[in-house]
Amino acid sequence: MRVVGEQEWFRVTDLGEGVTLVEEPYAGDLLSANVWHVRGRDRDLVVDAGLGVVSLRRALPWIFEHDPVLVLSHAHLDHMGGAHEFDDVRVHDAELAEVREPGPSSLRTGPLLDILGLASYAEADADPSEPLLEALPSEGFDVDAYALRGSGATTGVREGDVIDLGDRSFTVLHLPGHTPGSLNVLDADAGVLVSGDVVYEGGLIDGCIGSDVAAYRRTMERLLDLDVERVLPGHGPVLTRSRMNAVASGYLREA
Repeated sequence: MRVVGEQEWFRVTDLGEGVTLVEEPYAGDLLSANVWHVRGRDRDLVVDAGLGVVSLRRALPWIFEHDPVLVLSHAHLDHMGGAHEFDDVRVHDAELAEVREPGPSSLRTGPLLDILGLASYAEADADPSEPLLEALPSEGFDVDAYALRGSGATTGVREGDVIDLGDRSFTVLHLPGHTPGSLNVLDADAGVLVSGDVVYEGGLIDGCIGSDVAAYRRTMERLLDLDVERVLPGHGPVLTRSRMNAVASGYLREA
């Protein structure tokens, strides 16, 4: 497998209005999640922290320059891998213990799908020992040494809590279904929703350990009532309100 180097591991895109997207394009389709950085007057907001195979602090030190608060949309490896690098981490109460003391994880297809309870999602001809990465971040990187690190700086949040950045604020929305503690944060004034794995372009996952289809349906019904202009998802491209509504409506028809 080719080596891209730590400085090339992340792709950074400035979306304007103080919003920056950080991606891990070599993490593979299943694990390539979005990290969102929002600049505030008094402090910054970061939503999700990637896989943790490369240090965010070392590769992208600007993320940490303005007293960031990290909000985790949920406690899956592709969203919480770098959480231990932050001094202020927030996650829903329902998944607080998983962030403080993470369980086992893996970067190989078979073991990870087993850990997540997604073995049925495996392709029939897939090699279960195949690494999920499309490249390595450094020479000698040991795929099998990968492990999540706990964050002692983590505190719990719940529905209605506010993350105040000084000139803008985000309200926590508890939107379970994908996981028990899945959350979004909403800047109602700007009409911006940061949605994690609650809604994004592509097949939504409601079969992992902790998933709840009935709760996910209620979450989708709630999304249809939200007055938002832009959705910053945990995977894939930015969504408009109409596209978010189409994904939510599609789920309600099919689930």
